[in-house]
Amino acid sequence: MKNIQFFDTTLRDGEQTPGVNFNTKEKVQIAKQLEKWGIDTIEAGFPIASVGDFEAVKAIAENAEKMTVAGLARCQKADIDRAHEALQNAKHPQIHVFLATSPIHMEFKLKMTPDEVIASIKEHVSYAKTKFDKVQFSPEDATRTDKQFLLKAVQTAIDAGATIINVPDTVGYSNPTEYGGLFKFLIENIQSDEEIIFSSHCHDDLGMATANALAAIENGACRVEGTINGIGERAGNTALEEVALALYIRKDFYEAQSNITLNETKRTSDLVSRLSGVAVPRNKAIIGANAYAHESGIHQDGVLKNPDTYEIITPSLVGVNENSLPLGKLSGRHAFATKMDTLGYQLTEDELKVAFKRFKSLADKKKQVTEDDLIALMVGQSQECSEDYRLERVQLQYVSDGSQGAIVSINTGEDESKTESAIGSGSIQAIYNSIDKIFVQKPELQEYYIKAITGGEDAQAEVHVTLADTENNKQFNGIGIDFDVLQASAKAYVKASEQFQKEVGKA
Repeated sequence: MKNIQFFDTTLRDGEQTPGVNFNTKEKVQIAKQLEKWGIDTIEAGFPIASVGDFEAVKAIAENAEKMTVAGLARCQKADIDRAHEALQNAKHPQIHVFLATSPIHMEFKLKMTPDEVIASIKEHVSYAKTKFDKVQFSPEDATRTDKQFLLKAVQTAIDAGATIINVPDTVGYSNPTEYGGLFKFLIENIQSDEEIIFSSHCHDDLGMATANALAAIENGACRVEGTINGIGERAGNTALEEVALALYIRKDFYEAQSNITLNETKRTSDLVSRLSGVAVPRNKAIIGANAYAHESGIHQDGVLKNPDTYEIITPSLVGVNENSLPLGKLSGRHAFATKMDTLGYQLTEDELKVAFKRFKSLADKKKQVTEDDLIALMVGQSQECSEDYRLERVQLQYVSDGSQGAIVSINTGEDESKTESAIGSGSIQAIYNSIDKIFVQKPELQEYYIKAITGGEDAQAEVHVTLADTENNKQFNGIGIDFDVLQASAKAYVKASEQFQKEVGKA
């Protein structure tokens, strides 16, 4: 069986999802989980894009143990130098250089002739090779590029030192037959004394990202690029968890394997969903809430007699397990620390002290604290520690005309607290109106979504909100986790408002 490498770009391409903005601490946390999941290479960011991106790439490079850490760079020496600076402490560094090759991109975006594009590829891939052993080149918008020119661009990059060639379907234009054929054409026609790794990178604009990635593998690709949960700009990217399970379940067909630890899939998905604020649809393949639910009587009867009748993937395969060691209010610090370690959290003494205090508070309200509760607790702690604004108090009161009143206090940094009150037709609206008055803002609430983290009346609430700045067509996601629904709703709105303030300012 051939081995398929997994290249994750959740922290780069995935962060281009409207409203998604990971901070450095969250990126490192996701990176550690991706390494545990089995990712071979992580695209940690675009170092020259911002100071924040540079710091995140640098931090991930210093924390990654096994996986290769890649930085994105345009065909510009300043980009390559900045990526080299960010990755200088990585155990396994790689640079990913790209330049568009399609006629529409060359004419309208680059304003370069085909000859100028070829010259730039040669110059900058050669320059990147002087600083990195692993150089990847991507001809952006490859699927709308003339095949002969694409071959020339790819051959130029290989001759200049690139050993990894990514073939991006940048706008989700291709289909499996066409995309697979493109890989076959390139692999048959390139010339190199070194082994060249060909990689797929697909977008889901026509709903074929996963199918296209698998078609590429059928036709010689040994690497697949994508994101967790398929997040990304527009309709998103190839969902890596879908490719991983397809290769495993249909290994008879693909005759391929990967380094992915499948039972870490659900945990990885949940972490990205909670930190990004992008909820996973219930009918999402592999990791959606309905993926293993059977409502049809015929289906239920079949599954009870033999799960293989309607289940090709068992819940345990992807990490949907019953909690084997629930904790309660009598559990001690050692049991808590051991459990957190098994969940993949290496906490400092100070972090453990704060986490254990939050756990005991939660355990006083719940009979049993599940793994999902603990993961949510850590996500909430991570977010609250990184916030500039912190929710201090929410007070509700009934108003005689049937409205609800709310008083909200928020710490705005340096121990400065602001309090405002407002009314609304319901409790949530009253809370959100109060927060808007504190921030002096007028965003549009586009989405409010609430779910229980676990079953039962004592479940924690997880609230997702999306705010929009209609003038600039920008979105801002926030997530709040708390035992109390109203508290979780307020936390989510404060989180989204913090991003709104940073990007838009006061309305």
